[in-house]
Amino acid sequence: MPSHVCPCFFGSRVTDSDDSADRDPVVLVSGMGYTEELDKNSEIVVPDDDYGLYAIDILDPSLFVKCINLTDVYHFHEMINMLVDCGYKKGTTLFGYGYDFRQSNRIDKLMDGLKAKLETAYKASGGRQINLISHSMGGVLVKCFMVLYPDTFSKYVNKWICIACPFQGAPGYINDALLTGVQFIEGFESYFFVKRWTMHQLVVECPSVYEMLPNPIFNWKEVPKICVWRKVSSDKDDSSTAKLISYDPLESINLFEEALRDNELNYNGKMVSLPFNHAILKWAAGTRELLNKAKLPGGVSFYNIYGTSFETPFDVCYGSETSPVDDLSEICHSSPEYSFVDGDETVPAESAQADGFDAVERVGVAENHRGLLQNDTVFELIQTWLGVSSPKHTKSSRTAKVMDAAVL
Repeated sequence: MPSHVCPCFFGSRVTDSDDSADRDPVVLVSGMGYTEELDKNSEIVVPDDDYGLYAIDILDPSLFVKCINLTDVYHFHEMINMLVDCGYKKGTTLFGYGYDFRQSNRIDKLMDGLKAKLETAYKASGGRQINLISHSMGGVLVKCFMVLYPDTFSKYVNKWICIACPFQGAPGYINDALLTGVQFIEGFESYFFVKRWTMHQLVVECPSVYEMLPNPIFNWKEVPKICVWRKVSSDKDDSSTAKLISYDPLESINLFEEALRDNELNYNGKMVSLPFNHAILKWAAGTRELLNKAKLPGGVSFYNIYGTSFETPFDVCYGSETSPVDDLSEICHSSPEYSFVDGDETVPAESAQADGFDAVERVGVAENHRGLLQNDTVFELIQTWLGVSSPKHTKSSRTAKVMDAAVL
C-alpha cells in the first residue's frame, strides 16, 4: 500500500516533435522534496531519477495510485506531460528540482542544489538560458537564490514563471499549522497524506514554515490576526467571563510561545520536547529581511500566476464566547475557526500577487493551490509565455477553469 506523503512534492511520454532541441530549457521547482528521519541509521533523500522530475511528478508513485488514477496525489505530473507534448525532452530541455520542504529556503544545501541543476540544464541544452517554473514555496526558494546569487541567476535564467507563491506569507494556514497542525484533505484521499497532529509535530521544527509566517511589515489591506476567546476570572467572586483577545503578526510570537511551551513528541517511548523555536524564528526573520530587499535582475522576465475564487484562511480564532480557553496550551488540541479572503484555499491572492517585481504579466486563475498545476488555463498561459504549443495534450479527469477577469 502507498506510504503517507506531504502534498507540496511516472511515467514517461514520447513526442514526435523533431524540434525538441530548439527550446530554451525548462526547470520545474517544486515546494517539496528531501526528508530525513529521526533514526540516524536511515536516510531519506530526494531521488534525482528522471532528471529530477520523478521526485516532483506524483506524490505517491505506487502502482496502486496509478491503477486507480488518483489525481489528488498528482503534483507536476500533468505539467510535465504537457511540456513533453510541447517538444521538451527530459534531460536536454526539461528538468526538475525537488528539495527538503522542511528546511530553510536559503540554506547552502538547497542553494547549491539549485545552482547545480541550472548548470546542468544550461550545459545539456547547449548553453541556452533557462525558463524557471516554480510552484508554491518553490517560488520563495527561487527568490532567495536570486538575492544571494544575482550574477548566477542572471547568467542562467531567461524567464521565471511563478505559480501560487506565498510571497508575503500564508497567514491563516501557517498560523494554524504551528498551533494545531494541517489536515490537507478529507475523506478517502486523506489516507495518502500526513495526519493533522503528525503534521503539527513536524512543522514546529520546520524553518520553512516559520519563513511563511505573515510578513509583519507588509502593507496588508487588513492585518492578519490570531484571535482567542480567553476565560477571565472576576476579582469580586468565583465567576468568569469570556474576552476576545487579538494578536497581530508580532504579538502572535508570545502566543506561540505560551501555547507550545509543553508540546512534546513521543518517539519510540521517549518524550522529545518541541516548544516554539526562537532560534528558528530568528533565522526566519533573516530570510524575510532577505526577501524584502529582493530585486529582479535586468534581462530576466517575470510572470506571476496566482489562484483566486476560493475561500482562503486568513484570520484564525480559537475557543468561543460560550467555551473560552483557560490555558493557552489548550489551543493545540482545539479546532480553529477561520475568516476567509480570496485566494487558492492556501495562499491569499493578496500575498501571491505581492511579488515586488515589475512583472511582464500577473494573472489570476480560478483554481485551488495544487489544482493550478493541472489547470488548462495555466497551461495555455505557460505555452504562450514560452512561445510553444501542444495541440494534442489532454488531461485525465480534469475540467478547464475560467481565468479570473482581473489581469494585472
